[in-house]
Amino acid sequence: MKIAGTSEKFLGGVKGLVELIPNNRQALLGAFSSLRYHDFRLYFTGQIISLIGTWMQQIAMSWLVYRLTGSVLLLATVAFAAQIPSLVVTPFAGVIIDRMNCRKILFFTQILSMLEALTLATLVLTGAIQVWHIIALAVFIGTVNSIDNPTRQTFYKDVVPKDELTNAIALNSAMINGARFIGPTVGGLLVAWVGEGLCFLINGVSYIAVLWALAAMRVRYQPKPRKHTRMIDELREGVTYAFDYLPIRAVLIIVAVQSFFALPFQTVLPAYVVDVLGKDSKMQGIMMSSIGVGALTAALYLAARKKVQGLAKMVTLSGLMFGSGLIAVSLVRVPWVAAVFCYPIGFAMISMFASCNTLLQTLVDHDKLGRVMSLYTVSFMGMAPLGCLLQGVVVKAFSLPWVIGAAGVISIAAGLVFERFRPAIRRAARDGYTPKGIVPEIAIGIGLTNNR
Repeated sequence: MKIAGTSEKFLGGVKGLVELIPNNRQALLGAFSSLRYHDFRLYFTGQIISLIGTWMQQIAMSWLVYRLTGSVLLLATVAFAAQIPSLVVTPFAGVIIDRMNCRKILFFTQILSMLEALTLATLVLTGAIQVWHIIALAVFIGTVNSIDNPTRQTFYKDVVPKDELTNAIALNSAMINGARFIGPTVGGLLVAWVGEGLCFLINGVSYIAVLWALAAMRVRYQPKPRKHTRMIDELREGVTYAFDYLPIRAVLIIVAVQSFFALPFQTVLPAYVVDVLGKDSKMQGIMMSSIGVGALTAALYLAARKKVQGLAKMVTLSGLMFGSGLIAVSLVRVPWVAAVFCYPIGFAMISMFASCNTLLQTLVDHDKLGRVMSLYTVSFMGMAPLGCLLQGVVVKAFSLPWVIGAAGVISIAAGLVFERFRPAIRRAARDGYTPKGIVPEIAIGIGLTNNR
């Protein structure tokens, strides 16, 4: 009876499960509703071309580092170098985003990203590449991404109406992970056949599509009131606002924990493929693609939803699925079975982070969105390198499967802690949604279910 009671409380009964089902009759058609808008359609097209190149570069980069060094620690160090700037640069980037034209910022970051990819291609194709080059360029692109990522999160409000934000964010996740399905597969084959340099070159050229899309947009920039306050004071205002409000604070914390412990799995994947499964880059591409298919499925599922109701429960369930997938992979030694278990890892990863992203986009006041989304980027991208570095050190004392399994246990624990506070989070969120006028049935639904 006790177990049954716990299950009933967790799921909220049959009614609690209903809010997890896409709640529009034409779910598949509705999943693409934000593509009706000219600017988002251009953004979507340019991005999907560029992201295929980005994923090709990612798999080529990890394989290049492991081929040159054979070290899990150096693999983690490069990931650390690429993502650690998020901890320092991104919070200040949020202040800049709240002051400036997002489209101009994205033009600047895309040009710099293109230069980084073409520099890598030149170094590899000429045979001049060294590990210090990779680390230096990782720091460079990490700094660029520290500005680029929160700008993208804030840019949605300029290209789609408020009631399409959930769909646009989910479709963006679908786009990223559709590219994740294609890019790693092609990248793994190219690395095996001709080496890493061509992957970097293709990525550099692919940025032309994004620059074209940004140039062709019709979005009109609404000048923001000039502020005469110091940047540090605006940053402090944004941090105080975020952490004084329970739903935002809880979302940022769960994102940080999952990023620190669970996301590094993708970084150590080359070592897992070689040292545990005894395979090569083609197998890594297959496993990355399996993660991508799972992530794409989750993104399309979220795109088919029309309400925020149920997203907090998705965060809990995603944490449990994420952790369970990692534990399963840590116990597997058969390559195709490991690839199958990568599917729920990918699904959980996107359902977790896209749900958290949507919750923030709908909860945050418009004039503070850039700063809060920069904090989200810090939690998402800034914590992952620290986790990578820690796992790179710990794996020296323990086996890699043990480290992956331990991360899975912590991921499950984080999901359960979030579930413990979910009723309070929902009550606070209801008070935030109602005055914003977000679809009335959302607020009603939250009110009806806030005691689950």
